[in-house]
Amino acid sequence: MAGPERTETAARQSPAVPDASLHRRLEAIGTAAYVVDEEGRILAANVRARDVLALTADDMLGHDAHDLLHRDSHGQPLPRTRCRMRQAFHAGRTAQAAEDHFARGDGSLLPISWLITPYEIGDDGAGTLVLFHVADPAQATDPGPEPAARPLPELERLALLAEATAQLTSTLDVDEALERLVNLVVPRLADWVVIDLITERDEVWRTAVVHAEDGALVHRDDLQGPMPPVPEESPMPLSRALRGVASTVTGPGTYRRTPDSGIAVEQRRLFDMTGMHSAAIAPIRSTRAVLGALTLGRADDPVAFTPADLPLVEDIARRAGLALDNARLYQRQRKVAETMQNHLLPQMPRVPDLQMTVRYLPAPDASQVGGDWYDAFPLSDGSTALAVGDVVGHDLEAAAGMAQVRNMLRAYAWSQHEPPSRIVTRLDEALQHITDVDMATMVFARIEPADDGQWQLSWTNAGHPPPLLISRDGLASYLTDGHGIVLGAGAGTPRPDAVTLLPPGSTLVLYTDGLIEEPGHTLDKGLNRLSRHAAALAHRPLASFTDHLLRRVRPADNDDDVALLALRTPGVRTGAGGR
Repeated sequence: MAGPERTETAARQSPAVPDASLHRRLEAIGTAAYVVDEEGRILAANVRARDVLALTADDMLGHDAHDLLHRDSHGQPLPRTRCRMRQAFHAGRTAQAAEDHFARGDGSLLPISWLITPYEIGDDGAGTLVLFHVADPAQATDPGPEPAARPLPELERLALLAEATAQLTSTLDVDEALERLVNLVVPRLADWVVIDLITERDEVWRTAVVHAEDGALVHRDDLQGPMPPVPEESPMPLSRALRGVASTVTGPGTYRRTPDSGIAVEQRRLFDMTGMHSAAIAPIRSTRAVLGALTLGRADDPVAFTPADLPLVEDIARRAGLALDNARLYQRQRKVAETMQNHLLPQMPRVPDLQMTVRYLPAPDASQVGGDWYDAFPLSDGSTALAVGDVVGHDLEAAAGMAQVRNMLRAYAWSQHEPPSRIVTRLDEALQHITDVDMATMVFARIEPADDGQWQLSWTNAGHPPPLLISRDGLASYLTDGHGIVLGAGAGTPRPDAVTLLPPGSTLVLYTDGLIEEPGHTLDKGLNRLSRHAAALAHRPLASFTDHLLRRVRPADNDDDVALLALRTPGVRTGAGGR
């Protein structure tokens, strides 16, 4: 199934190691299956495939599937120009055949029927899934074209389930999961699909009513919305499915009798409005609870559902339930994490003549809420304290540690009239004895008015990326003085202080490493990117400066949170004022 001819050595080069989830998905398929990459090399094969072919994983992985397996009816290598599977593979389409032959590891010839379909393999890109059965001997000897054209329901079912697994488990967004579910079943299995979900408040919501019309999917918003409560004893099909009792094949006649509940009334309206003559209804379950019900309906298709169709509908609904449950848990965790982080981060004080703005961007992964933080607060001597830091870790424990560090810093800075280095030294000593924080970085500074319209900044840096200072004319420089070791190192060495004057109209940027770090690139590259864009944006108002800086500088594949504090001193008093 490979593309251009290659040498034997090239053909056996190992492909990229696939994600472990690919192997798990193949093992869940109820027939022999393997996946190839874009060049036709085998990425993974399940146990059934290896057993049927009498091959080990080492015999298969990394090999060109066509060269390894495909044979003609006499056991000879099959020319690529005559290989139907190879042609479908290169066309990127789903195809099937009831008569072909694979070579087994023991040298024997295996008559097989097969189905192939494009298959997402995660970060490794696009692949192709191959499902095959040992063909019936009569099939294997029948040379006519009719068997190849005859549909193979079992293979199609397995291919659909494999696609459902790949599609539904690769998103953590509820709406996206529902959209993928709709596209999987309509119009392949039905011309109507209805999804009823049970909310976290135990209310039923008809989330989707979709019809296939002239090759397009049409959402019937008029049939969607809140539903009556689920009756506890109702024998009606949807009520039973929403209680997780059973799957059912039903039709409009079931709901023409006297309704026993509000849900039965809504179901009668659904059948009347859609014209469905047959429906299959299955519970949508997770491992913890019933999440809703999936209804597949046929109106244009004259073939009615039968009980034999229910196992497939149940399998799809089960996969949908797991995907929806994971997505709900993810969104709930993300909301909790973001709420906690937002409550931990303070509001900025109003300082006469100074502009200040802050931004916090959470990590893309909800589980990665971390210890990035910023702070600014007035000191008892009239100056203003500034801080940005990062507690090591990416979890709620790191966020809790961040709150401890920030609160202790505030207490020391307010009560002790000492240089920033001494305040941070006291904080470091306390962290090692009264907190669970193992390591942290920070820049702690104080700013106060100086002569000639300038502002004096004094600071110390505990292992953190250096502050960036941009003049009103767009000259950018990093404040690299005052750099010491991280908090928690236990070295006990003195920490340095640094002092500089901020000219009128200048902008100071304090930030965490999530703004500049990019996998596979040096830190210098991120620092250069930040200074270049900051200089270009120096003329913008501070809020606009900050927003554009985040958009331009934060790497697209960033998996860390970002805290940023930007401060601007007043400009020369010529009537224009500060920008």
